[in-house]
Amino acid sequence: MTENLRSILTGTAVLTVAAAVSLVLTILRKPQTAGREQTVRVFLLGLAVQSLHFMEEFVTHFEDRFPALLGLSAWSVNFFVAFNLIWMSAWILSAAGLQRGNRVALFPVWFFAIACVANGIAHPVLAIAAHGYFPGLITSPILGVLGVLLWIRLLQSTKWSAR
Repeated sequence: MTENLRSILTGTAVLTVAAAVSLVLTILRKPQTAGREQTVRVFLLGLAVQSLHFMEEFVTHFEDRFPALLGLSAWSVNFFVAFNLIWMSAWILSAAGLQRGNRVALFPVWFFAIACVANGIAHPVLAIAAHGYFPGLITSPILGVLGVLLWIRLLQSTKWSAR
């Protein structure tokens, strides 16, 4: 395994766990009509803040500083931008699916909620570890709060499936 690949896989391991949890929740919970509009609104607000968060991370070189804090090699700017833009695209498309009650659309939305909560916790912890500002710190608490609100809305707009 190359050093770059090891850095990417290790650095995104928490997101892999979040994706697994999201998949389980997508399988176990099915969308309901009630509360769907409010869930979509919170999700879209979260996407707007995520765009600001990505911009903050990009401008302050998260792709260099995060892997370095873990003792890993820096990520390429191309990887970091592509990774974020691919997820933003998936999330934007899933907003339309969520509005229509598409069950598959729940996977990226659950993932977004979990990732937002993780961001709200991780960035302040990383700032403590770095003894000062860490890329993404300013927008991460807002994302964390929106992640919790989205999680609550998702619980209210889905129910346990008999599957």
